[in-house]
Parts: sequence; C-alpha cells; structure tokens
Amino acid sequence: MGQVLHGSATTTEAIRRAIQSSQESLRALAKRYGINQKTVAKWKKRTSIADLPTGPQDPHSSVLSLDEEAIIVAFRKHTLLPLDDCLYALQPTIPHLTRSSLHRCLHRQGISRLPDVEGDKEPKKKFKAYPIGFFHIDIAEVQTAEGKLRLFVGIDRTSKFAYAELHQEAGKMVAAQFLRNLIAAVPYTIHTVLTDNGIQFTNHARHKYAFHHIFDRVCDENGIEHRLTKINHPWTNGQVERMNRTIKDATVKRFHYDDHNQLRRHLQDFIDAYNFGRRLKTLKGLTPYEFICKRWTSEPDRFIFDPIHQMPGLNT
Repeated sequence: MGQVLHGSATTTEAIRRAIQSSQESLRALAKRYGINQKTVAKWKKRTSIADLPTGPQDPHSSVLSLDEEAIIVAFRKHTLLPLDDCLYALQPTIPHLTRSSLHRCLHRQGISRLPDVEGDKEPKKKFKAYPIGFFHIDIAEVQTAEGKLRLFVGIDRTSKFAYAELHQEAGKMVAAQFLRNLIAAVPYTIHTVLTDNGIQFTNHARHKYAFHHIFDRVCDENGIEHRLTKINHPWTNGQVERMNRTIKDATVKRFHYDDHNQLRRHLQDFIDAYNFGRRLKTLKGLTPYEFICKRWTSEPDRFIFDPIHQMPGLNT
C-alpha cells in the first residue's frame, strides 16, 4: 500500500528520511528538493517521518462546560439512547444544548455510535405519506380494582395526535360515539379512519341483510373514508397498536387504580402530556400539537378552527 500524506505535503517519506540523515546545510537541501528552508529545518528536528495530527491538542467544547460534558457522557453510557432522544431528555437540564453540539461531544468522547446489539438489520420501510386527518382506531382492554374497562384509542398517522376514552362496553354504538367525540376533539378535518374488522366497526359477511353499520353511517355523515385492515394482518394497524402499548405501560402496568375514575383522570393527564409535551423524533423534535400548529400556518384549509385555541395555559 502506498504512503498516505496530507493534501498540502511537499515532501515524501523518502525525502524526509534523506533530510534527517544528511549533513548538508539547510539552503543546499532546500535547493535540492525544491522546498522551503523552514520545511527542511522542521524535518531536521523531528525523529519521525510521519505527519503529525492536525487540530487542537486538547479538544474541548466552546459551548459546553466540563461538568455539562460529564453529564452528557454519563447519561449516554447509562441509557444508550439515540442522539435525538438524548437531546430531548437533556435539554431541560442543559437549555443551550443543540443537536450539533451534542453530536460533537459524543464524537469527541468516542461514543457517537451505539453498539449494534441486534446484528444485521433490514432497512426500515417508510410509511406512505398522508396529509393530516388519517386516524388509526383500535380497542384494548384494561383493568382496575373495580373491574374491566374498554380503552378506545385513535392516533393520527401524520401528526401523531392521540385521543382516548374509557368505556364499560365496546359495542358498535359506543364505537360510533367515540368517532363523533374524536371528530369534535380534533381541530382539523378527518378524511380517513382505519380500523380492524371487529363487529364494533363493520358488518361481517354473514350480516348481509343487516342495516348499514352505525360506524359507517357516522363516517358517511362527516365525509370520512372508512378503511379496514386485512383479516389476520393486525400489523396493518400497527401505529395504534403501539400507542395502546404506550398507554398501558404508562398507566395500568405501572400503577394500581382503586376505581375507574382514578384511571380516567390519569389517562387524560397522560394524553395531554403526550399531545402537548412529548417531543417525537418522527416529527423532528416537535410535539404532536406543535406539529399541528405548524400545519395550521401552511395548510389552513384543512382546519375547522385555530388549533392554538386548544393550547393549555393562557392565550394572549
């Protein structure tokens, strides 16, 4: 393999070796090799013929203090979170931390790449892009000390805005009312909903003489296209399945509830915190409601009312 020199090098390793072993004057050597006398003097003083590393001898951040860098390194090593998740978690503690300064800090410390614990991974397929207003809807079961409840969840495919309700039963009338409540809660027009083939959402083949399903009637009344997942393909509705798991991990799998009202209050608090405070990597660091407000400025025709009016706190 040939020698690798930096782009501005005027000497080769053979010339450097000859300079170091020669007894001639600096002027004579400079004339012989067509280089500056300072270059000759530099290589005369050195014992090695390799290029020295460029850049600062003691690299450090001009933005972060040593204590802040120590916090970042400890957090990364302890959690092994991706770059963006580290950024969102650390910014409340280090407000002036930016994505680029965080990346440079991790790179200096040699921990910019996480270990690959899963071996070779298949490239992830991206979801088809849709305008806001495409909701995935599903039902799950949760339980308190008082008994079982049905959790209805809807999540926007694009904005990730979530809406949830708890009900004693999971019939088709309840599902239809949930859709009406969802339409009223969302500040923009819903154009598509995706559900499974449960009896709460659609008639089955054996119901060919039944009336038009109430859920479909609500969709028709509001100009919504109702799509169904493929039978035995629950992953088609994976976004809401994942949201179900997130809600359960934050509520019933972590806390004990003496009655249904305790769970209802905590669920509403969690949904509010998620919509207005959870910064998501897929939204480039925005919360679901920040993303909605950003779309309000670029696509106001899709909205029923100004979403800023639903922001928590004072509107001035």
